[in-house]
Amino acid sequence: MHIPQEKKFLCDGNPARLNYFCQKSMESRIQAYLRFAASQQRDTERIGPFLATFSPHSANPYLNYAIPEDGAAPSLADVNALIAAYSGRGRQPRLEYFTKLAPAVEEALISAGFTVEGRLPLMICTPGSEKMLPIPPEIELILPVSDDELLGTVAAQNEAYGEAAPTAEDVDSLRQSLAAGGIAVLARVAATGEPAGAGVCTPPKNQTTEIAGIGVRPSFRRRGVAGALTARLLREAFDAGVEVAFLMTLQEEEFRVYTRAGLSAIGEILHISLPPQ
Repeated sequence: MHIPQEKKFLCDGNPARLNYFCQKSMESRIQAYLRFAASQQRDTERIGPFLATFSPHSANPYLNYAIPEDGAAPSLADVNALIAAYSGRGRQPRLEYFTKLAPAVEEALISAGFTVEGRLPLMICTPGSEKMLPIPPEIELILPVSDDELLGTVAAQNEAYGEAAPTAEDVDSLRQSLAAGGIAVLARVAATGEPAGAGVCTPPKNQTTEIAGIGVRPSFRRRGVAGALTARLLREAFDAGVEVAFLMTLQEEEFRVYTRAGLSAIGEILHISLPPQ
């Protein structure tokens, strides 16, 4: 990673400082990407030091959240305006962000009644760090192209996450993401074409992408499908010129799978929301 000249001077002979600036730069890079990605196919509004994003089609809280500016110190009026913006659209007020980049935000939100949903480890991988994991017997990995393959990709993800069957709009959203440079990998039974699991890389910006939506249908779990999907997504992303791939995880078992694929934790992302009144 490029380190500005003034930071190189500060880091000379001091590995601790070098690690600090590298991590800080990486966190800022990823948070900038999150702002970009969250703005795609969503309505956005700048509210004080927050970028608020709203899905016009879904109230799913993971598709409706705000991200603060680096170093943000919001006032009570800023937080109240954010709450009003989400409530007015029938959405739950919610944020996802690197706590280290805006340490004053959490206290302001807690004071306004927000509660912490979780602190998710953020993991990254750069070219050369990825590991090729074996593909389970009878399973093949493909890049979906046809309508049936795209439908199978979304259907596998939705079932894995306990969501409803996909709509034509869901499939069209995936198609748009792929057209913008995103990547999808579908794991299916080689003999029958039955979907087993899937995952995606979001459209890259600044050679950065997020690995997301890795899901395996219940009947195919604990066979190594998730690991194989992760490894293939990393390889496809790096072959396409990506320099940093990252993901967030909540479950310890998932963390171990992603570690085996070559990802490593560098920090945490705070998920925080205002409970329904």
